[in-house]
Amino acid sequence: MATRIGIGLLGLGTVGAGVASILSSPEGRHPLIADLQIAKVAVRDLNRPRPIELDPSLLTTDPQAVVDDPNVQVVVEVMGGIEPARTLIMRAIGAGKSVVTANKAVIARHGEEIAAAAAAAGVYVLIEAAVGGGIPIIEPLKQSLGGNRIQRVTGIINGTTNYILTRMAQEGANYNAVLKDAQDLGYAEADPAADVDGLDAADKIAILSGLAFGGPIDRSAIPTAGISALQSRDVDYATQLDYGVKLLATAERVDSPNTSTADSSTSQPLAVSVQPTLVPTDHPLAGVNGVNNAILVEGDPIGRVMFYGPGAGAGPTASAVVADILNIAGIRQLNDNDGNLDPLLAASSWRACHLVESNAIRQRNYVRFNTDDAPGVIGRIGSCFGDQGVSIQSIVQFDASDAGAEIVVITHEVSNGAMQAALSAITALPEVRGVAAHLGCL
Repeated sequence: MATRIGIGLLGLGTVGAGVASILSSPEGRHPLIADLQIAKVAVRDLNRPRPIELDPSLLTTDPQAVVDDPNVQVVVEVMGGIEPARTLIMRAIGAGKSVVTANKAVIARHGEEIAAAAAAAGVYVLIEAAVGGGIPIIEPLKQSLGGNRIQRVTGIINGTTNYILTRMAQEGANYNAVLKDAQDLGYAEADPAADVDGLDAADKIAILSGLAFGGPIDRSAIPTAGISALQSRDVDYATQLDYGVKLLATAERVDSPNTSTADSSTSQPLAVSVQPTLVPTDHPLAGVNGVNNAILVEGDPIGRVMFYGPGAGAGPTASAVVADILNIAGIRQLNDNDGNLDPLLAASSWRACHLVESNAIRQRNYVRFNTDDAPGVIGRIGSCFGDQGVSIQSIVQFDASDAGAEIVVITHEVSNGAMQAALSAITALPEVRGVAAHLGCL
């Protein structure tokens, strides 16, 4: 008879309750779930009403008691936040226990430290639920796509912002009104900054970058812009120009003369960013709406593959957590004790990666200027772009009147440095009142 595997839950909120529900009802699920047993659960309040009833003797307000419980073999961290989550993960690893976590903030900032500790202890730390909710993306990057040279990973990886942008595009709704609706529906927190300012997406793209390109990057150095300053008129103008607006997180390999694909000792330059971006209506990501997420992976030889589905919520995220638990449980039940474990990344070591300077990142741009309705202003704006080597795809004037005009420009691909130099020259023109919006563009 198979040995029961004790699961310790750190947190019994939305995701934790979802995990407990799956583990408590194995009928019709993977047969290995029947070999899993909830052994201890850490909660903040023993008397709080919960969506699932558990034996009160399993509950504790001391998370260390869960980690230290001899009946717990796998620790599941779904409490969120940096601390005490990081300390508890490291404590579990030090006790020789594998860990499953949905905590993108901890992995984005401390993944290298955690991976090294897990490798030294010979245990697993699995993170499928940290990015994309129920979408399987971590394991495919580690395994199924492992034979590819990944060139680019582009993701809509925050459901809250995607819901807001979808409503703004489809209904012409105001950002603040839609944000309030998102909060009322539970899609956005009372303090939505992590979502709408792009911080959550930056955590996730940092994790995906490490997996796709084989090395950790500095999370704090990722250029990040959210949607809180986005105006509905820019979403409307984008629609008129056959684009949608999405908050995209992108990580791209930057080839340089000093980078050899055969030399793992050479630091790989990466262009990583989070920003509102115009997406052509025929692009695979353009039709990803509502709270759904999608990650587009481009590599050689596979080409393009896209992973799509619900990016948050109790069910999808709990599904990913349990998938990781089953991975660990399956190996334990096979008594695979040869030391060839796979903490975070299937490799004996990670290569060095670094972020290129922000000014060196190349992209297409959408810019909206507020100007006087004056003869020749479009020509002078075009000349400023030309002086910096910025090629214009289209330039359109909207809403011309005595009160002024709005000029929308979409550029071809150019470095951020050249773009900023051109914008500085343009905003110095007497007819130009300012840059009203500046977004990326695919």
